[in-house]
Amino acid sequence: MKKLIMTTAALAVTVSMAFAGSHETTVRMGTEGAYPPYNFINDAGEVDGFERELGDELCKRAELKCEWVTNDWDSIIPNLVSGNYDTIIAGMSITPERDEVIDFTQEYIPGSPSGYVGMSDSVDLKGGVIAAQTATIQAGYVANSGATLVEFATADETIAAVRNGEADAVLADKDFLAPIVAESNGELKFIGEDVIIGAGVGMGVRESDAELKGKMDAAISSMKEDGTLNAMIKKWFGEDAAVFE
Repeated sequence: MKKLIMTTAALAVTVSMAFAGSHETTVRMGTEGAYPPYNFINDAGEVDGFERELGDELCKRAELKCEWVTNDWDSIIPNLVSGNYDTIIAGMSITPERDEVIDFTQEYIPGSPSGYVGMSDSVDLKGGVIAAQTATIQAGYVANSGATLVEFATADETIAAVRNGEADAVLADKDFLAPIVAESNGELKFIGEDVIIGAGVGMGVRESDAELKGKMDAAISSMKEDGTLNAMIKKWFGEDAAVFE
């Protein structure tokens, strides 16, 4: 891990002034496009979801032009550092480990619970086989819980693993799991207790991009102050979603 951090830090030096040293107003917004309702690809083949609407509004307030780029989750941080895009806006929780490699804006979603989903209430969550998406805070939690962790590149694959018996349950953001459970006609259910892992969700930027971070922080603050951020959260995650006070 230390070697990885050093490598990505070295890459950051090569692109250290990619934003601050340029007069361009276009910001490339990196997302996964596979984690609804945070982000997904719609029928027109375009990035959609909460973070698309949020990102467009943040760019508008910051007087920047957004361009949307999709990237697989497991390489989303290295490809930010190497300059393939300028931000990560992909349902990424702020953690100390990630903060060693990149920088984060303030949170734009408060800390929210993760939940277990399986097909039976009898699943042994501490000793069974639990699926999680690779390089997520949920994968780290399962690895330290005593259960057997099986990792998958995408969130959809974790659900498929439960359905086909490859895993006893999946641990993921409850916001992501809730509509899947609701649409499963009783096949899938929440089991056990919710867990809170990490802080809220923020936008990732290169550590060298203090100017961009400052612009996005100011835009997020303005959305919190005028109530538009809370309204947007409720629109995409439901009236019971955690919001900012």
